[in-house]
Amino acid sequence: MPLILASNSASGGYNVANSLRFNSASSDYLSRTPASATNQKTFTISAWVKLSSLTDGAIFNAYISGTQVTTFFFYGNQLYFYHYDGSFLINMVSTQLFRDTSAWYHVMASIDTTQATSSNRVKLYVNGSQITNFSTSTYGSQNQDTFINSTVSHTIGRESPSQSYIGGYVSEFNFIDGQQLTPSSFGETNTLSGIWIPKAYTGSYGTNGFFLKFQDSSALGDDTSGNGNDFTVNNLTSVDQSTDTPTNNFATWNSLIKTPSTFSNGNLSLASASGLGAYPGSMATIVPTKGKWYAEIKVTKDANLQIGFITAQTLIDGNRSLYAQSSNIYWQDNNTAIAYYLNAVYQGNATVTGGTNSVSTYTTNDIIMLAMDLDNGYGWFGKNGTFQNSGNPASGTNAFNLASDYANGTTIFTGALDANVAANFGSPSYAANSYADAAGFGNFSYAVPSGYFALCTKNLADYG
Repeated sequence: MPLILASNSASGGYNVANSLRFNSASSDYLSRTPASATNQKTFTISAWVKLSSLTDGAIFNAYISGTQVTTFFFYGNQLYFYHYDGSFLINMVSTQLFRDTSAWYHVMASIDTTQATSSNRVKLYVNGSQITNFSTSTYGSQNQDTFINSTVSHTIGRESPSQSYIGGYVSEFNFIDGQQLTPSSFGETNTLSGIWIPKAYTGSYGTNGFFLKFQDSSALGDDTSGNGNDFTVNNLTSVDQSTDTPTNNFATWNSLIKTPSTFSNGNLSLASASGLGAYPGSMATIVPTKGKWYAEIKVTKDANLQIGFITAQTLIDGNRSLYAQSSNIYWQDNNTAIAYYLNAVYQGNATVTGGTNSVSTYTTNDIIMLAMDLDNGYGWFGKNGTFQNSGNPASGTNAFNLASDYANGTTIFTGALDANVAANFGSPSYAANSYADAAGFGNFSYAVPSGYFALCTKNLADYG
């Protein structure tokens, strides 16, 4: 079950403040080698994960050599736990597929190989429910040791020996040494929504146990369990600390849209292809139907680039503003889309005429500001702190009119030829200036217009 969490979804007021954004292209991971070996038969791994891609998703790994590894990871949409020592002594592969890159998943591996019943030795859970169907199910022999809790390299975000890395977000990482726990230790079902939500773990951790909450941007591997089992940070920096969490899910680019663009940095960075004769791109994962919303898009490589608003109908009726070419989806001129294109605003297949089309040229490192008022059907474009055409989203003046079916759901999009952008829907992958909206959410480069909000689920519940 995917998670889109409302503002009141964390019962008891438990709030997760931070996650850590892993970029597979830059080989991001955390590492630690325990000082002493402890219980290699019984332990629990619990983490919240928001995947950016559907290829590799390394969660936790203990590695000696190419023939000796214990690992817990996503691969090809499936969840795996295996222990390999010359052969697969434990090998669990879920039949269930996990394909939602807009959602947070709570994943658990709860291990106790001392159990007499084989199926009790390895238990995998997602969002509070135990996985019971496996394409491969080798539970291991009774009292089987793994390499977890031995004095070898343990990593989060990197799977060895293949050296594959997770792309996405990790939050609330608990490792419990010496106990096989159930999901109720880490989460609960919200009685109003029926959604599985986080709760604080209050039990003991054991000698090699740890809790990573990623709260200190200068020490992202800091263990807050009290054990001091800190992890070494590899290729991650303070900007990779994110406020996109399982209790407040922020929009990203939707990497599931079939497009020749390349996504990275938690699906916030987009690099488009060239020489296609069309405008490949993406749209935000959150598509509101009402309310007032603000976002910023940083131009990281300037070429033929469109940034604007488009209606949800485009995903339903492709010939209105999208068209297929070689099984990919491209942005196409049509009245449902309105875009800031270099030094003009386009709606349909022509520029918007008159004084309303007075906008400045933008180039690399400029930040484009977007405000959309879905209650009245208006949109504004800005650049580097100034809204164009003397527009004022707060007062509603000098706006561009959105398409007539905006009330069916409108979102922010980009389409480009050989251009790169980095989205900021409130939790950016680049350093911003800490401007938040009136609800206290977001980290923007410029002040958020009064009455407008970041695209996140807490705001969506209250204002969308």
